[in-house]
Amino acid sequence: MCGIAGWIDWNVEITGQRPVLKAMADVQYWRGPDAEGIWMSHRAGLAHRRLSIIDPEGGAQPMIRRQGERTLVIVYNGELYNMAELQRQLERLGYTFATRCDTEVVLVAYAHWGPACVERFNGIYAIGIWDEQAQELFLARDRLGVKPLFYAPLENGLVFASELKGLLAHPAVRPEVDNEGLAEIFALGPGRTPGHGVFRNVYEVKPGWALLFDRRGLHHRQYWKLESRPHEDDLETTIATVRDLLEDTVGRQLMSDVPVCALLSGGLDSSAITAFAAQAFRRQGRPPLRTFSIDYVDNNVYFQPNAFQPTADGPWAERVADFLQVDRRIVTLTPSAVADALREAVRARDLPGMTDVDSSLLLFCREIKKEATVALSGECADEVFGGYPWFHRKEALEADMFPWSLKMQERISVLHPDLVDHLQPEQYVRRRYREALDAVPRLPGENPQDARIREMFYLNLFHWMPVLLDRKDRMSMAVGLEVRVPFCDHRLVEYMWNVPWSIKMAGGREKGLLRVAMKGLLPEDALWRKKSPFPKTHHPDFARACRSALQEVLADPTSPLLPLIHRESVNKWLQAEGEFDIPWFGQLMRLPQLYAYLVQVDQWLREYRVQIL
Repeated sequence: MCGIAGWIDWNVEITGQRPVLKAMADVQYWRGPDAEGIWMSHRAGLAHRRLSIIDPEGGAQPMIRRQGERTLVIVYNGELYNMAELQRQLERLGYTFATRCDTEVVLVAYAHWGPACVERFNGIYAIGIWDEQAQELFLARDRLGVKPLFYAPLENGLVFASELKGLLAHPAVRPEVDNEGLAEIFALGPGRTPGHGVFRNVYEVKPGWALLFDRRGLHHRQYWKLESRPHEDDLETTIATVRDLLEDTVGRQLMSDVPVCALLSGGLDSSAITAFAAQAFRRQGRPPLRTFSIDYVDNNVYFQPNAFQPTADGPWAERVADFLQVDRRIVTLTPSAVADALREAVRARDLPGMTDVDSSLLLFCREIKKEATVALSGECADEVFGGYPWFHRKEALEADMFPWSLKMQERISVLHPDLVDHLQPEQYVRRRYREALDAVPRLPGENPQDARIREMFYLNLFHWMPVLLDRKDRMSMAVGLEVRVPFCDHRLVEYMWNVPWSIKMAGGREKGLLRVAMKGLLPEDALWRKKSPFPKTHHPDFARACRSALQEVLADPTSPLLPLIHRESVNKWLQAEGEFDIPWFGQLMRLPQLYAYLVQVDQWLREYRVQIL
């Protein structure tokens, strides 16, 4: 993938601002360690860091296209999986191409179809295109938000970047956080309201949206959204359609001029992706697909099953790898390494994150990068097929709250009473929750149970899935690894959106439809294995390291965290011996992760020099 940045300003002579543009790109170095480029005109500057995947020799950016008197310049972070079809279509329309890369296809598509070009794309992308003649900037993000894109309006212009750190490298963008930003951190975090950049006056281009910026201002357009309608296919047709879509999607996402691998946990989702990829490798006569699995020192000793993580992954990954005859590499992490990487994970995400769920993925990706540049992951199947426990637990279905964050009182208890009065965190979360429900595309005549399930799918696709996509992008790109997520193909998401719950639960099991669609491609016992999330360390040394780190923060009178927390409550949790009965966030974040999250907040406030307004 890549890192992109840009600056448009109606009052500043951009041609004299190369150091600023270079700084905005350089802080995103690891997104694109292979090459760099800057383009400038009087009012616009675009910068790029490149990770070479397709056509390493011919895909340099910023890329320029001249059509008569029109000059178009693009910076692009993404992969276009229908590149070949679009290129053939554009060639029939009379266009010629000088490279084999999808960047040029995106640029020519924009030259011909304008902003509507994104409606034809199948891929993951963040796009910035400057039209020099029209003095107009086009920004767009892929339908599901796999690739990030942030922007900040200026007094007489606008800046954009792949990551928040790219914006903060611009002198006009300050690391200021108001009450709403604090509520994002302490009430929703590590989740985030779609479109919210946490820092004041910083925004995110929402998934499926495009922006045009010119002298008249900023114009927003939603080019994609889900539509609710009756599902007319029977069970057998639905099974066949899902299988065909997945096979086609995985096949498309194997395109690369650099080594490709798959992440294999032994769970249904990663095993399904691995099965289709291994099948494609065999058809193409390629060496066995290389897969990577994560494990932790002494997890066989300390693992304890619970409702959110019923079984350990290691034996199942081995079972699936043997069945599919793929090459399996195991990356084993120590609790100390996972704890030490918590700080690096904050720098990668630019915000406090999912603590060890982030840091372990960062370390995992670093090892993978030594042997591959592209990886396929089973992320997002649970959102598309309904696999999470909260789809099936009564208390989550009936809660008037985001179902992955039901421990609101425990969260609030660690905050200083004055901060609680200012933020009103519970009211803030409920407001965001109601806004999310208001956006659900309803199906007239749907019964209350099915309507609630539809709400749950919408919440998961557009409020939970972005948390995991954010994590996956930042941790992988922090080491220059591109991770692709076939379950986020918009064709599959659109199709599954209207499949009734009774069919999704084929066989009476969560993700039953996906299970029956994969029959014959995976071993039966692995096919019907109970869902287990991304594995984490259960070693007590990790909990001890997090507790110790938080105690150090509390003992430091200069800590910027101290005025924001309730010391007595935090000390109470530090002395607690047990765990929460359910996680306070997601499936894995329990008491040690609460310690680690507060440590990450402290680090973020210090290192990013956050000013609280």
